[in-house]
Amino acid sequence: MAVTLSELKETFARLFGTEGTVHSYFAPGRVNLIGEHTDYNGGHVFPCALTLGTYGLIRKRDDRQLRFYSANFPKAGVIETSLDDLVPAKSAGWTNYPKGVLWAFGQRGYQIPSGADVLIYGDIPAGSGLSSSASLEVLTGLMLRDTFGLDISMTELALIGQFSENNFNGMNCGIMDQFASAMGKKDCAIFLDTSSLNYEYAPVNLPDARIVITNSKVKHSLVGSAYNDRRNECETALKELQTVCKISSLGELDEETFEANRSVISDPVCQKRAKHAVYENQRTIQAVRALKENRIDEFGRLMNASHISLRDDYEVSCEEIDILVDLAWQIPGVIGSRITGGGFGGCTVSIVQTDAVDTFVRTLDRQYTEKTGIKAEFYVVDIGAGAHALD
Repeated sequence: MAVTLSELKETFARLFGTEGTVHSYFAPGRVNLIGEHTDYNGGHVFPCALTLGTYGLIRKRDDRQLRFYSANFPKAGVIETSLDDLVPAKSAGWTNYPKGVLWAFGQRGYQIPSGADVLIYGDIPAGSGLSSSASLEVLTGLMLRDTFGLDISMTELALIGQFSENNFNGMNCGIMDQFASAMGKKDCAIFLDTSSLNYEYAPVNLPDARIVITNSKVKHSLVGSAYNDRRNECETALKELQTVCKISSLGELDEETFEANRSVISDPVCQKRAKHAVYENQRTIQAVRALKENRIDEFGRLMNASHISLRDDYEVSCEEIDILVDLAWQIPGVIGSRITGGGFGGCTVSIVQTDAVDTFVRTLDRQYTEKTGIKAEFYVVDIGAGAHALD
């Protein structure tokens, strides 16, 4: 955390005054180890919460006014709105995310009777694909729940965050990011069946390896529209498969059943998208089994296969990410490496033998810059807890 909690409290007092009780919260970002673009296809995912995330300070007001301040964007100053103006607007910038959660609370029948002063600070790198938006949504939900004494489970907070992002901010995401932020557990990844929200915590025991996230420092602008395109293509494929299979989601198919029926999908692009969804779901199930059985090399092989599918069948990678992954695969000590997150830039996630981490970072840093002219960033990460109060 580059800015301390005491510094944030001092900033809050300077901006909003010292009267009343201020409470502090944290919600993590996430990295997905495997199971990409399966969450809105009724499949399995395997994310873990990070120790990077979003911090929030909140104090209840007596009127309906909302005052927001981000320590990440100090030049924007305090952004003011009210509970009577919960509509998305470009001019609202980052505050569309907490406003969306406030709106979603009302849509779900939870009444927020008064406004609040809110200060936000995040240490998730912007545009990295490590779910800063979901972290902010879950954080907002948790702050509102506690501040106004609402009886809402952490799972419901995740669903509210997803609902707000889908319907207020127009990003048709699945449940994975918000669920990982709300339900994370230290040193564990979450094996989540997105069709039922059944889940189990799987300890990530890597006694001789570390998780390394590499930020490509690239974020292509088509991510929002292309993400929604992929979802629509999968829905088209599902409708055609439903003419011959009794299924409600692509996640219900295994590879054999898909291959036996894939010809009913008339569009070859939709066929490729569906193939990824089906095969990636099965890879995720196999990968968790391999991890439980301490077959880390097999887990890495499945990570690599996941990247190839995301690159070729789902087409959500990009030149810079492919360069990072191709280079990583050639470095001794790399067990597996793949794109993580929505795609079109962002980050890769790699599992690297502990004694090879320094060489991995040094080699990949130099070679990536030589090939692209871009300076990557590296985070050797720990798996943290889910969203929680700090005081």
